[in-house]
Amino acid sequence: MLTAGAGLFAALLQFAGALKSLPGMGGLPVDLTALALLALLPSLGFLLVLRQWRVSAALGPPLLGAGLLLFWLVLAGGWSRSAHVMAAKLPQMVLLGPPMLLAGLLVGADGPTRRRFALAVVGIGLLVGAGVGWGLAHDRVVLGGEPGADPERTRVQYQLAGLAMACGGGVAALRLVLARGWARLGWLAVLGALALAVLLPGGRAALLAFGLGVAGAPALLLWRRGRPGMALAWVALVAAAGGAGLAALLLLPGVSADLATLDRLFGDPTERTPARLILWQEALLWAGRMAPFGLGSGSFTIAAGTGDDRHLHPHNHALEALAEGGLPGLLLWLAAFGGGVALALRQAGRVAPERAAVIAALTLPIGLTVMVSTDLGNRMAWFALGLLFSLGVEARRPSPAPAAATAHV
Repeated sequence: MLTAGAGLFAALLQFAGALKSLPGMGGLPVDLTALALLALLPSLGFLLVLRQWRVSAALGPPLLGAGLLLFWLVLAGGWSRSAHVMAAKLPQMVLLGPPMLLAGLLVGADGPTRRRFALAVVGIGLLVGAGVGWGLAHDRVVLGGEPGADPERTRVQYQLAGLAMACGGGVAALRLVLARGWARLGWLAVLGALALAVLLPGGRAALLAFGLGVAGAPALLLWRRGRPGMALAWVALVAAAGGAGLAALLLLPGVSADLATLDRLFGDPTERTPARLILWQEALLWAGRMAPFGLGSGSFTIAAGTGDDRHLHPHNHALEALAEGGLPGLLLWLAAFGGGVALALRQAGRVAPERAAVIAALTLPIGLTVMVSTDLGNRMAWFALGLLFSLGVEARRPSPAPAAATAHV
């Protein structure tokens, strides 16, 4: 009973940024992230004590890589030119990164906790989608922008809101494939609702992440069950349904203007500068200039000429590690995050198909997001890395002690 809430509390912590986008959440007397963390820690503590843990030796190299990556980025702060960005980002990596990684590992390794977490993510995705839709309809929210710029409306962090819906969509698609009878209609309705909701916030990466999770997780399940033809057919079906749905929405007059994601995806490209491409070019340029040890943690924005401002980071974790941590930073990032992916691919064929598929549903959208957005201080990336690591760990309930033999008198 004491560990039953771990899945829900972990989901609240992982997607607290998306939940803060709901109208009225800003009026909470305490920060939602801190509240979820305080509730999660004792639950994970009891979970750690009440299970028997078996750890694969394959977990050692990527876990060591993650530790050395954090150590190196702290060391790289010694030659950083940044004051504000480094002071904000390094504590998030060093103080929040390891606990989030451990939380993801424990949640992903324990079957009941993992299932509760996945269902909670679906619920959060639906709640966030409904909240954003209601807020837009009543002009109560604003998509993006500087915090506090419009005090009359709630600021929606549209990347995080879309990411919550994308992860929920992957889990819903997986449950749709696993369901039988009338339950399939229910999960189909949930998936359709999330597919429409992800078009509201305006995140193009979130839309791609949604498609990746919905297509990838069930395909992995079917493949692991020895049905490769059905896996490929599922991917083709998702692609065809997604393309047909988008085409139908674009044909409706005025709909694309009301759906921020479609407007950003199919709007006039001449009105926008491809900012990510510019940032990636700058990151590669400064990585070459400052080789082999990089600019120093948090220094990219200063070198790129945008000041000591965290918003214009490289928008790609690998390029960020390379530009600010140099070649050692990139190699250690590959050892940690690339090693986590390699571990997951290796273990996916050794664990239960459902377990591998749900981890894929919960990590594929975040994996795409970290390559086009967020920086290494984002706790969600570290939790997702823990979920990948969890495939190398097995949690078991302790076996009951055998009854003592009756003594002969």
